[in-house]
Amino acid sequence: MNIKINKRVEDILGIKYPIIQAPLNWLTDAKFVAAVSEGGGLGVLGFNAGPLAKDKTTSIEDRLRSEIREIRVLTDKPFGINLYSPQEGMEKDNVFVRSTLDVAFEEDVKIIVAVGEVNKNIFKEIKDRGGIIIFRELTPTVASAKIAEESGVDLIVATGYDEGGHIPQRQIGTFSIVPTIVDAVDIPVIAAGGINDIRGVRAAFSLGAEGVYVGTRFIVSEENPASEEAKQDIINSKAEDLLLVSGLQRSTPTKSAVELAEIYNSGKSTDEVEQEINNRGGLRTGMLDGKISEGIVSVNTAIDTIKEKKTVKRIVDELMADFQ
Repeated sequence: MNIKINKRVEDILGIKYPIIQAPLNWLTDAKFVAAVSEGGGLGVLGFNAGPLAKDKTTSIEDRLRSEIREIRVLTDKPFGINLYSPQEGMEKDNVFVRSTLDVAFEEDVKIIVAVGEVNKNIFKEIKDRGGIIIFRELTPTVASAKIAEESGVDLIVATGYDEGGHIPQRQIGTFSIVPTIVDAVDIPVIAAGGINDIRGVRAAFSLGAEGVYVGTRFIVSEENPASEEAKQDIINSKAEDLLLVSGLQRSTPTKSAVELAEIYNSGKSTDEVEQEINNRGGLRTGMLDGKISEGIVSVNTAIDTIKEKKTVKRIVDELMADFQ
């Protein structure tokens, strides 16, 4: 099946295939990001990436710089950096935003994956410095997509409720939100949420997407720094087992997730439950450190299709089989 329409995504990013690796917070490091880029996709360095993230004595700048330089040792292919995009005006006092942008451009990393809210100030700075913007609004809307396009964003990620990580606040599935955003903008739209195999890729492209944004499937790869316990937990779990542990996150049914779901269902607010999740170490405890019973394992709703751990290259090749 040939689903190729154009190569706008590949041409903008300088990559072989229209597949972007989701930043995945703790679950990225230089080896993993380089593997995605070497495989033909766009590897993206997430927040808290690499072993130095655990060392609180190392500055944000030094941690990020170390991973960027290690990626460059491993690949000469393009890669990106994740940036939190707060509401306009809030960026001025956000040390993390400033540090990320400064290091990215000092190290000549031009591709920025901005996740959060439309922020014309940040977008203008990135474009003025020669950067490329991939923007993912946490809860995608037509209005924001149009403003982002007008503000110079190069690619828009349309995220469905099917995704892992922080889920959108409207229960609109991936294959409902994708055509909605495609119809609203002229720039390429990247589909995100529940895309774990080639069927998801084909469905996304049939609805007008020009690329896919993949997270959960890449977690269960040889190169991903997630714990083996978390990878096996994802393989063993089914969509029907998943629990909403707050209004923002779902998890496989770990002991901690069951407790958190009970707290949430008892009437506690999402903010209160999210604070409890953070108190338990957030995603790091179960997914990076492997203490499954003490943490949560955040995934998309299509995990039934993940049946084994594979190399990043094999995952990319299988998802992008129609583009080879």
